[in-house]
Amino acid sequence: MNFIHENFLLHSRTAERLYHSHACGQPILDYHSHLPPADIAANRQFANLFEIWLEGDHYKWRAMRADGVAEEFCTGNAAPYEKFAAWARTVPATIRNPLYHWTHLELKRYFGIDDLLDEGTAKSVWERANAALQNDKLSAQGILRKFSVRIVCTTDDPCEDLAHHQAVAAAQPGFRVYPTFRPDKALLVDQPEAFNAWITRLERASNIAVSSLQTFLDALKQRHDFFHAQGARLSDHGIPYCYANPCSDREAEAIFAKARAGSVATPAEHEQFASVLMLFLGKLDADRGWTKQLHLGALRSVNGRALKEIGPDTGFDTIGDWPQAEPLNKYLDLLQRENALPKMVLYNLNPADNYVFSAALGSFQDGVTAGKIQFGSGWWFLDQKEAIEWQLNALSNNGLFSRFIGMLTDSRSFMSFPRHEYFRRVLCDLLGRDVENGELPNDEKLLGTVVRNICFENARQFLGLQL
Repeated sequence: MNFIHENFLLHSRTAERLYHSHACGQPILDYHSHLPPADIAANRQFANLFEIWLEGDHYKWRAMRADGVAEEFCTGNAAPYEKFAAWARTVPATIRNPLYHWTHLELKRYFGIDDLLDEGTAKSVWERANAALQNDKLSAQGILRKFSVRIVCTTDDPCEDLAHHQAVAAAQPGFRVYPTFRPDKALLVDQPEAFNAWITRLERASNIAVSSLQTFLDALKQRHDFFHAQGARLSDHGIPYCYANPCSDREAEAIFAKARAGSVATPAEHEQFASVLMLFLGKLDADRGWTKQLHLGALRSVNGRALKEIGPDTGFDTIGDWPQAEPLNKYLDLLQRENALPKMVLYNLNPADNYVFSAALGSFQDGVTAGKIQFGSGWWFLDQKEAIEWQLNALSNNGLFSRFIGMLTDSRSFMSFPRHEYFRRVLCDLLGRDVENGELPNDEKLLGTVVRNICFENARQFLGLQL
């Protein structure tokens, strides 16, 4: 039997039935990704397996470094095949790492390749995959159609002109691509050089001269309005923890002026200013009926030498351990007090905080919108089988598993759509195990509806995106 077979990860007859009858045929709504909109608009045809599979993949780079592979073959200047061959030599060492599952699932689903990837099969896999990549069905747009992707939400700086999204919308390729408003750089008063450079871009994009805190907020609102007009219905923030210690408007104005003058805000000033901005941005989302996503807990660029030599977002980040409970609940409460709490998806990166997150959201459901505050799927270091189950179990024990809006890729790679299949198999196996243990009724109508909803329908209804 091939390693990736029809019942991969399914360990009971009930799991098999739930997956094959209810999960695998569902379309995909990938509501958080980092796919380049330019590649989708241009319908990029990938020249080789390196371009589509290894280019920018810090998951693989981390594994390769751990296996003793030189940086030249990760982010360096080695030739594409040399980098791929180095990855192929590493794959056998990834046994029990989710990369081993993902690698072979992706080879199977994109290219029909069942070979185990290693040094001996590398050349054959490279040649067969490269030949397949010349087919239009594996262009950027072809891949979205192949995997029944109905909607992709990209992650976009507020200063982007969204021309690529407009081009895709005009072409009507059979799927939708929507932007997501990601204003992280608006908080950088502790990095005035980056902050002021970004404000220059913001002024150009909004056509508003930023001369004060109020005009800064006006420019952000203008961009929020623009994103809404382009179909955006989600925002996103990548922050270590919720900022919920706001200062007065007068104090915020002084911190803003200090940063504009090139002086570094103190840690306390940064937290106060960021708190003011996060409340302002939360109100914008609530006013528009958007969903706010909070990606919390990443400790970034911990290897200073690597940051200097290679740059950010290259695989030198890790899990942070900030206290999350008090600031998270305080932030939600500050918005709730002003009747300005939008729909939210809360993503946790530290598994020790799963119950903190899943319990917090129960205090802010409103009795109107089902699942208004969501405990988001496992992400980054927690998007593998074990941690997916941890997230699902914490949600089940403290909230409504049946209202969960499901999986996303959170990926820059067009090879990541089988992550949805992987999640769906884990989901069905978890439910199948409960049925086999007598902990859930063997009621296919009940469980099949739950599976279909989690795979697609809940997200479609919750996010309000037009198919």
